[in-house]
Amino acid sequence: MAGAFRVGILTFFLTISISVLFQLTQARTALWVSILVLLAVIFLGIIFDIVGTATTAATEKPFHAMASDRVPGAKKGVELVRKADQVANFCNDVVGDICGTVSGSIGAALVINFVVNHDLVAYRDLISLLVVGLISALTVGGKAAGKAFAIRNSTMILLNVAFLLEKVEVLFGRRPQRGKNRRIKNKTSK
Repeated sequence: MAGAFRVGILTFFLTISISVLFQLTQARTALWVSILVLLAVIFLGIIFDIVGTATTAATEKPFHAMASDRVPGAKKGVELVRKADQVANFCNDVVGDICGTVSGSIGAALVINFVVNHDLVAYRDLISLLVVGLISALTVGGKAAGKAFAIRNSTMILLNVAFLLEKVEVLFGRRPQRGKNRRIKNKTSK
């Protein structure tokens, strides 16, 4: 129950942050920039859906083999597979739902601005339906294609994600770099 509450709070603040960021930039940008932002949000949702699906489709065995060969990202891949339910929940549900909600609000804002700026109030409903239909088609179609890709290539996708996560952890100091640990141990043992 507490985990669901935390996920709800996280979703609330992430959605508000993304929406406010878009609203602040949208007022000062051209229509094509806003459309690019909308496409980026849709694409982000598809990418996270692919990662969540790949995590649930992957197995530990190839990552153990890669870890024994010291392949970068393999150990993190094992961690991700072991926490597949949490990773999939975050990627598919939290980020996916946020992207869906935000893309809908961006689409609505684009329709309102376009209708007002081009004096097309009479066509407001038609334009709104077309935009909602396009956003839905891109999102659902992209996720459907992404799921098939994720299932076929789950190990490769997860290894790349794990490698990227390891680099981010090193960048933010949450994990020491590989070569530095050995040097420190060697200096302290002398």
